[in-house]
Amino acid sequence: MSLKQKAVSGFLWSFIDSFTNYGLQFVFGIILARLLTPNDYGLIGIITIFITISQSFIDSGFRQALLRKQDCTQADYSTVFFFNLAVSLLFYIILYIFAPNIGTYFNEPVLKLLLRVLGINLILYALIAIQLTILVKNINFKHQTKISIVATIISGITGITFAYYGYGVWSLIIKMILSVFITFILLWIYNKWRPSMIFSKKAFHEMFSFGSKLLLSGLLYRATQNIYYLVIGKYFTATQLGYYTRAEQFSNLPSANLTSVIERVSYPVLASLQHDIPKLQETFKSIVKSTMLISFTIMIGMAAIAKPLILVLIGEKWLPSSLYLQLLCIAGIFYPLNALNLNLLNVFGRSDLFLRLELIKTSLTIPIIIIGVFYGIIPMLLSIIIFNYFGVVLNSYYTKRYIRYSTLNQIKDIFPTFLIAFVMGFLMYLVGFFVNAKPIIILSLQVVSGMFSFVILVEGFKPKGYSQLKETIRSKFSK
Repeated sequence: MSLKQKAVSGFLWSFIDSFTNYGLQFVFGIILARLLTPNDYGLIGIITIFITISQSFIDSGFRQALLRKQDCTQADYSTVFFFNLAVSLLFYIILYIFAPNIGTYFNEPVLKLLLRVLGINLILYALIAIQLTILVKNINFKHQTKISIVATIISGITGITFAYYGYGVWSLIIKMILSVFITFILLWIYNKWRPSMIFSKKAFHEMFSFGSKLLLSGLLYRATQNIYYLVIGKYFTATQLGYYTRAEQFSNLPSANLTSVIERVSYPVLASLQHDIPKLQETFKSIVKSTMLISFTIMIGMAAIAKPLILVLIGEKWLPSSLYLQLLCIAGIFYPLNALNLNLLNVFGRSDLFLRLELIKTSLTIPIIIIGVFYGIIPMLLSIIIFNYFGVVLNSYYTKRYIRYSTLNQIKDIFPTFLIAFVMGFLMYLVGFFVNAKPIIILSLQVVSGMFSFVILVEGFKPKGYSQLKETIRSKFSK
């Protein structure tokens, strides 16, 4: 199979994986949201801060180092495996010890036990990290898709069952642990790789020189992303944090998952072309155009239907989430583009530049935090939008140097698709503004009008991103 065929197959299977997996989680989340309270989700939001930062230490940038390295050995994989496992145990012990203090800080005593139980996922994550890395390196997303769907269905049904019988926030904890545990079991059954009793100092130092900077970058990024949970959880209420987390989960369904797909598939593909700059530039441009067409369309469309979507799917008690959702959708439009530009730095081994950019962006979040503390959640979200758009300029700065594809050229390439998505979203919003009916009817009319206007616009103007995406899908399915 050629590189292009692998890339197309990998993209489609990764796309199916992410959107089926998170689509199922979305459906299960709707059911759980009707059974649980905003406060339950707020507690999970607080725990997420500490779990995600701990995961950064466990990975330590070694995953990216393994993906970039052309000839990984058993010693490389085994070394990283044992390092991940040791760090996961260390951080579980740290979380276990400080769990009471965290509960006291947020005035939520129940966090003590919740954090100690969910912390088990850190160890499970360490046990599956190399298995997943090997599949990604081989651009083999087909088996990942099957495994993740099975894990999501079983854990989702289990979580709903516990919520129905009144277990509250514990139903979410059980769901999260069971999902990772099933993934662990299935990956170790399917993937025949097993660690050897090897820890190579040479391999460790070689990968750590690259990965250490990504570790710091990852820490800064995850801290920046989760600092808003900390601000809302501390200075407001767990209920308000619950509204925010539900809005974020809705917006992440298209945005974060599209970004995840692009990161996983584009990195090994672009890494294989690192010595052929013209081909790399051509491939990068093609990915940018197609990706941003999808991102603009989905995110602007979701912002337009936010209010009836929340009312129909999870009920009136979650209505305050709708404004948060609209702002988060606008903020998340450029996440995939940022990820692509940062991926390119890793392709060329410039984790130092990656770290430099994260340091700059982290310093810029300080005013956002201050705004959130003193002026509230909405002004904070508006500041995040400005920050994310400025981030496009920062993240694409070095792309011009390496493949001669500047920020301005990127904007020129994606601007036609933005206009199409904007017109589509505006028409959808007008339908919701002028139609006075039940939320389900408004939502249906908005979705139909959006699909209809999108097809007319892309078929009429035929932007390059659409033509490339259409041809890729057609050629894949015709085979």
